[in-house]
Amino acid sequence: MTDGRVILAQHIASQDDAHRPYGGVVPEIAARAHVERLTPLIAATLADAGLTLADMDAIAATAGPGLIGGVMVGLVSAKALAMASDKPLIAINHLEGHALSPRLADATLAFPYLLLLASGGHCQLLRVDGVGRYRRLATTIDDALGEAFDKTAKILGLGYPGGPAVERLAATGDPKAVKLPRPLLGSPEPHFSFAGLKSAVLRAKQAGAHADADIAAAFQQAAVDCVLDRTARGIAAAHGPDQPPITALVVAGGVAANRAIRAALESLAAAHGLRFVAPPLALCTDNAAMIAWAGLEHLALGGREAVADGLDAVARPRWPLDPEAEPARGAGVKA
Repeated sequence: MTDGRVILAQHIASQDDAHRPYGGVVPEIAARAHVERLTPLIAATLADAGLTLADMDAIAATAGPGLIGGVMVGLVSAKALAMASDKPLIAINHLEGHALSPRLADATLAFPYLLLLASGGHCQLLRVDGVGRYRRLATTIDDALGEAFDKTAKILGLGYPGGPAVERLAATGDPKAVKLPRPLLGSPEPHFSFAGLKSAVLRAKQAGAHADADIAAAFQQAAVDCVLDRTARGIAAAHGPDQPPITALVVAGGVAANRAIRAALESLAAAHGLRFVAPPLALCTDNAAMIAWAGLEHLALGGREAVADGLDAVARPRWPLDPEAEPARGAGVKA
């Protein structure tokens, strides 16, 4: 890290093995695993950092959005730590953790920037004007991009987690061998849609005429084409006569670990005269460091008193970064 931004310690307790037999996350299993693993995880992280709770300035925890069982376990645990140590609790939006994580790795990244937030549950374009200041320009009207990767992996029998497995298989296939749709390509609105692409993958698999590697490669290329087209529309939408120009194109979330998508977005940014910024791969998927960093950003912005009401925070299954954004035309509840 730069500018003194150092991750002193971080532990991640993966639940992949527990969920792998089901091909996706099972909420009850996830919540129970949080209960079992969180306390020793916190103790190990403090020990590795050589610190105690008394050394903390504040405690940050995710308050949503997400599977409510796991969110509740984490938030209640954080409240207990805050009360026991007399530290302020900062309730963080999980999406904000992703949105600000590139600034943890790159101290030169300045506001405002255009963010492509792509994960298993979300696919959005946001103009990030500052900490807590987000304007949603686009969202998915059906499935998230990460969900489409996971479902494609399940269709092809690749196991869980699906995104990395699809990427590996796609590297050995021909992206032109299977004709797949590009939903909303060319649409004037910068929104996303991946349900039709996912269904087309299923039909291609059921037809039995194509190698799995070719289906994976064709799916990934279709996803890249959609992301590029939609993000280009988002860049245009992010500019306006009464607002400062964006400084960079930023990608975050689990799908940001996909190398083909990262490379394509880097070229798109260069074509528009923008910096391209992506977190290190270790900070793309869900992690505690990005939540801690978001807490530090809020603490630096307002001081202890400004974040001291976190004990009243409630766990939220849904929590939009831009609550004033109008629903996308045709979008479902997830948007």
